[in-house]
Amino acid sequence: MAQQTGSTLSLRAQDASAAAAQNLMWDILVDTWCPSSNPNGYINVGVAENALMHTELLEYLNKNPEIPAEYLTYNDGGGGSNRLRRAIAQFLNRHLKPVTPLDAEQLVVTNGVSPAIEHVSWAFADPGEGILLGRPFYGTFIPDLSTRPGATVVPVNFDDVDPFSAEAVSKYEDALLFFQESTGKRVKALMLCHPHNPLGRCYPREVIIKLMQLCQKYQIHLISDEIYALSVFENTVDEYPPPAKFESALSIDLNNIIDPKLVHVLWGMSKDFGANGIRLGVIISQFSAEFHGALRAISLYSYSSGIADHMVAGLLEDDAFTESYIKENQKRLSESYAFAVEFLKKNGIEHATGCNAAFFLWVDLGKRYRELHPEILAEEEVGEKIMQRLLQEKVFLASGALFGSEKDGWFRIVFTQPRDYLELALKKIVKAVEE
Repeated sequence: MAQQTGSTLSLRAQDASAAAAQNLMWDILVDTWCPSSNPNGYINVGVAENALMHTELLEYLNKNPEIPAEYLTYNDGGGGSNRLRRAIAQFLNRHLKPVTPLDAEQLVVTNGVSPAIEHVSWAFADPGEGILLGRPFYGTFIPDLSTRPGATVVPVNFDDVDPFSAEAVSKYEDALLFFQESTGKRVKALMLCHPHNPLGRCYPREVIIKLMQLCQKYQIHLISDEIYALSVFENTVDEYPPPAKFESALSIDLNNIIDPKLVHVLWGMSKDFGANGIRLGVIISQFSAEFHGALRAISLYSYSSGIADHMVAGLLEDDAFTESYIKENQKRLSESYAFAVEFLKKNGIEHATGCNAAFFLWVDLGKRYRELHPEILAEEEVGEKIMQRLLQEKVFLASGALFGSEKDGWFRIVFTQPRDYLELALKKIVKAVEE
């Protein structure tokens, strides 16, 4: 028999396989610490999960698990049941306050927001064309936007400019022009994470408007990923910069700002309801029938489970429960953030201030590491050294290198874990930096 040489996979599959081999997250998830069953596992504060309200959510969902027969069929098609899309529209009308109220026909349901991101990339950019993404960014935006759709992510550097300021808009334009002039290909969209992952801040309304005006100037799409829209909280520990109030892109009157067909919003259950495993997201596009036609053609590939469809519809129809849930979640987010900040301050670790949303602390472990280890050369990068020390201590958090950080030594800590678990993680982080 002839011996096989080389890979039989496509080049894109080979590239994806090589990238996956460098992603620690999946290995961490199957080796998570448990005091009784896996005491040598990893303390995980690197994955964006909110466990603060799991008990309350499970108690609610387990009350009425009966599934009607239509949820064993294709039901109303790949874009979500009519009932679910109506429930999402009514829920988001209350919370995102769109200028033009949402209706079910403007929504396409997907099995998570990652497939939603992949769909918008596929629909707006041909292979090689650009999508602008400000640094630091949610690391998985890169494969979501590029691995299968083939778009090119165009990172936007801000240097010392606040990425949430009006001055930052010119940085997006600089990146757009450089990409188009150097490659001969067009930029087709701007991807916004609002509220932001990993910085935990909201874009001021006036900055969103300026970004919309930039998109109108170059006729590119604005995609606002608002998966943390309701995970906002009171910041009781930071004085500067003053946090901006969250305002959805849907709440802005687009007249004389941008063609409404260019504005799209994403949302899902993973973050605001602490339910990554339910796998349910939604693409909201109010004014582009052509885009909806394209999404219908590929909705089979992101079909949400009928069980998830049914459970989420019932949940979002319950106004009393969702209002109570969101309010309590925001309270716990505030308390957990304050606890983590005070712990880090006591141990000399600085964080990016001004947070009022999402689950993250963006922390400068590199600065503290250098203070404690003066033998480190000024030009020597320390992020990888710290990462190895963290893994030796069996604690996992996300390195800034995976988020396109412009500076070495920054890391993202997820603070939305039970207090004992979070405190143990923070102690291990401090120990890793100090030794």
